[in-house]
Amino acid sequence: MGTAAVHLLLLLGLLHAGPGGEGRKGWRRRGPAVRERGEAAAAAAAAAESFPLDFTAVEGNMDSFMAQVKSLAQSLYPCSAQALPHDLRLHLLHNASVTCNDGSPAGYYLKESKGSRRWLLFLEGGWYCFNRENCDTRYDTMRRLMSSREWPATRVGTGILSSQPEENPHWWNANMVFIPYCSSDVWSGASSKSEKNEYAFMGALIIQEVIKELVGKGLSTAKVLLLAGSSAGGTGVLLNVDRVAEQLEEMGYQGIQVRGLADSGWFLDNKQYRRTDCIDTITCAPTEAIRRGIRYWNGIVPERCKLQFKEGEEWNCFFGYKIYPTLRCPVFVVQWLFDEAQLTVDNVHLTGQPVQEGQWLYIQNLGRELRNTLKDVTASFAPACLSHEIITRNHWTDIQVKGTSLPRALHCWDRSLHESNKNGKAPLKGCPIHLIDSCPWPHCNPSCPTIRDQFTGQEMNVIQFLMHMGFDVQKMAQQQGLEPSKLLGMLSSGN
Repeated sequence: MGTAAVHLLLLLGLLHAGPGGEGRKGWRRRGPAVRERGEAAAAAAAAAESFPLDFTAVEGNMDSFMAQVKSLAQSLYPCSAQALPHDLRLHLLHNASVTCNDGSPAGYYLKESKGSRRWLLFLEGGWYCFNRENCDTRYDTMRRLMSSREWPATRVGTGILSSQPEENPHWWNANMVFIPYCSSDVWSGASSKSEKNEYAFMGALIIQEVIKELVGKGLSTAKVLLLAGSSAGGTGVLLNVDRVAEQLEEMGYQGIQVRGLADSGWFLDNKQYRRTDCIDTITCAPTEAIRRGIRYWNGIVPERCKLQFKEGEEWNCFFGYKIYPTLRCPVFVVQWLFDEAQLTVDNVHLTGQPVQEGQWLYIQNLGRELRNTLKDVTASFAPACLSHEIITRNHWTDIQVKGTSLPRALHCWDRSLHESNKNGKAPLKGCPIHLIDSCPWPHCNPSCPTIRDQFTGQEMNVIQFLMHMGFDVQKMAQQQGLEPSKLLGMLSSGN
């Protein structure tokens, strides 16, 4: 019997000894991230789309266990696990008529995982442009978001695109696809470059073309396709997930379960803190920018959403809380309650100077509004943090809401979808998928990403950050009917 097979049998023995039973007595808990890894072994055995080894079952010495997993993965999957470190490889589209803004071919990065029937397609973000002037400026300053001419041949997968089980505990062994954003149209455009049009806007068509090519590379045998994206890519997920499902059905692949994961793309069409003229992407109110953009890009939105609004008001479908009720595919929404991009377009600029009282009230109200729009979203993860994007960050496993990490919540969502497809059961007990922070201030969640002072570069804790923003402890404590010392204690603990 080979060494790899011996390792496999040993690991399977550990896994079967996991929840309950004698084999678990010598293992020790190691903090909040590990306490979540409980009941997954039996569920993973039942879940056909999961890799047979479910690493969430072990609650003990995870460092040692993950080292064994990595060694096993490298012996069983030499092509994927021993990748370079640049493990996603560039493929330019064969159909040269589907292009980036400047007419160069669009493309995608792929890391295949032989034997896995799970596919993760990630849409990159990066704002947008909505007229000739700001698209010219974008081309001069951010050319890689409008052209493929200088794209590297390989990319490193991070966060949910990582092939390391330590960084990506539930999706590390999926087929990974990273689709670079080079259409500047929130993945909605359907117009080619011509004498009349200086730029092509083909975001929606790029996704369709990538799907066509991937079918020939193994997607045809997929069990699950997760269309994920961050920022503009997150909005792109909402705009395209049903269309991808329909495309695969029309191609004869009705058995593929298409799902969406929208990160930091759930924007509000709210009133700006301070109104400014619509000059560029940053200063223009989101509603006006999308109104202008959808005409400039020849943007398309899902038919079911389009029918909810009058002709000419299709821009409404770019806002998550308006399009979500019309979607057929299940979508998991990840959204910071105090999203930096939302604050930017709302003209709240946190430059290191204490914020004015009006800004502070506006920020708190933004959190309340966003929380309210998520109340009917079945699967959501919304920490009360000031940040933007998360799922491709290597620290994405650290953020928790009510004691549950994002990878754990996504795993619970996977399981709930598998169980509901099988027998219509309600969400699994002890496996939450609707996680929204209730504390009212930015960074009142102690697991939020580290904030640094813009001038000194030093890390700040929650209280230092709030003081830095001009937070008045005495006044806020009085408003809440608390002693200042009690309020500070609550902030420190994240309550």
